[in-house]
Amino acid sequence: MGSHTRTAGANGERPLLAPGIHGEAVPMRDWSRDEVDVCVVGAGAGGGVVGAKLAEAGFSVVILDAGPHWDPLHDFVSDETASHKLFWTEERVTGGKDPVELGSNNSGQGVGGSTVHYSMIAMRLHADDFRRRTLEGSIAGADLQDWPLTYEDLEPYYEEVEQALQIAGPVHYPWQKRRRRFPQREHQLNASANMLVRGCAALGIPVAAAPVATLSAPHRDRPPCVYRGFCNYGCSTNAKSSILVTYIPRAIRAGAEVRPNAMVARIEHDATGRATGVLHFRTGPSSGHNGSELFRQRAKAIIVAGYAIETPRLLLNSASPLFPNGLANSSGMVGRYFMIHAGHQTFAKFPERIGQYKAPPGLAITEHFNRTMPDVDFSCGYTVEVVGPHVGDFAGRMSAARNLWGSALRRAMFDYNYYSGLGIVGETLPRLDNRVKLHDTERDRYGLPVAHVLFGHHENDQRLIDHSIGKMTEILRAARGEDVWGVNRTAHLMGTCRMGSDPNASVVDADGRAHDVPNLFICDGSVFPTSGAVNPSLTIQAIAARTADRVQAAAARGEL
Repeated sequence: MGSHTRTAGANGERPLLAPGIHGEAVPMRDWSRDEVDVCVVGAGAGGGVVGAKLAEAGFSVVILDAGPHWDPLHDFVSDETASHKLFWTEERVTGGKDPVELGSNNSGQGVGGSTVHYSMIAMRLHADDFRRRTLEGSIAGADLQDWPLTYEDLEPYYEEVEQALQIAGPVHYPWQKRRRRFPQREHQLNASANMLVRGCAALGIPVAAAPVATLSAPHRDRPPCVYRGFCNYGCSTNAKSSILVTYIPRAIRAGAEVRPNAMVARIEHDATGRATGVLHFRTGPSSGHNGSELFRQRAKAIIVAGYAIETPRLLLNSASPLFPNGLANSSGMVGRYFMIHAGHQTFAKFPERIGQYKAPPGLAITEHFNRTMPDVDFSCGYTVEVVGPHVGDFAGRMSAARNLWGSALRRAMFDYNYYSGLGIVGETLPRLDNRVKLHDTERDRYGLPVAHVLFGHHENDQRLIDHSIGKMTEILRAARGEDVWGVNRTAHLMGTCRMGSDPNASVVDADGRAHDVPNLFICDGSVFPTSGAVNPSLTIQAIAARTADRVQAAAARGEL
């Protein structure tokens, strides 16, 4: 690895400036010479929330991220290919019976994480999702577990995050009782969303406007959505409520340092097993370093929020004589129970022009199938959402699904504006052998072992997917769609550091606190014991908001 290690900033860099959200530079505190109260690894859905809340509570906080600190005005462009820089494209190895495609739709790199390019659908888990083992019982070949917390534990944090993000949603949401209305009104439905409404109405299936994290009305210094449709490639207008434009500015104003281009290599600990800091590489023009040198950031507590692949990878790369199987891994559960959402998409051609790329994707949804249904051959369920891939993504899906290439694909793509599609967020079952481990030989550009991701569907997953294909086809045809075809996809990454009450069967407790390391916390999708069947970002953010309060409580008790 690096030729030597030193304390970041010890040679006296200039005062720090961070990109603002309107193209300006904002002053930022430099904590690199100090032992901070909290070091957060990852500036996405989990890390941004927990870092901002702790900084606002008076803690000294450093938030590290492996990618750049994006400037929305200058870095986000209306170009699918140029926007690949937002995705985690570092080396990874994927395998297993059903290898998961890793990259653009499920991993982000840079301040804001995946929220910079996610589809903004902001749904809560349901009360039953926290009690899957109780409700479903034992399923052969899977390991369903109840969560060690309840919906009621998270409900105030769901409300807190929805307010912070100014979620736009319907007055009446038929699948969940709410104590408060969404902060902003629902968005006007685009043609694709109206297609779902039309098809569901014909079949007697309830449907609703989706709650989404993009403004439908002005909020402070941010404008409402202008329906450009480039939501998955970075929002240059700041209407999208990503972590980059919501919690990160709060963190900086409260005195946190957000340190971009900082790839964390390992977490250090003392002889008693308490975490003492992190070692990280620094790269990029703003850092003045080329990634060949390790820097140390000392901290009284560490919070890891690197998502479901990089979080276990970091813990496994932090193995030591005291923790020979990886940090916080006495249970052997670090990296285990890797989960994805089934994300099959089905498309149809319509007689009228649709323009599926216009407006945010996913403006209408139905949770009618998000439950264990009678008279089906599978457990759990799925949500159906409108999708709106742009030209390049759509061409790739059509090519794969219909075996088209060259002139045949070009001719088919002339009808792009007449297509619309649906996709699912389908619950998959946690399996012990679905895991993230360190690859035996492959190394990344820093010399660190890369993640080796192994995944195979449970037979229940495939039956759920088959059922969803039939239902999506029915809806599309009921909406006057023809020429129906589909493509198999996955979305979202969860599990690998599951929370639980038993230290022998989980990595962290209900507070996100590692069973083995008292001043180490995890707050990202890796802590999910089960996946649920809704987009996970809002739950990750709610867990992070709760974790911030639990860290404060632990500090007040003198435990940190």
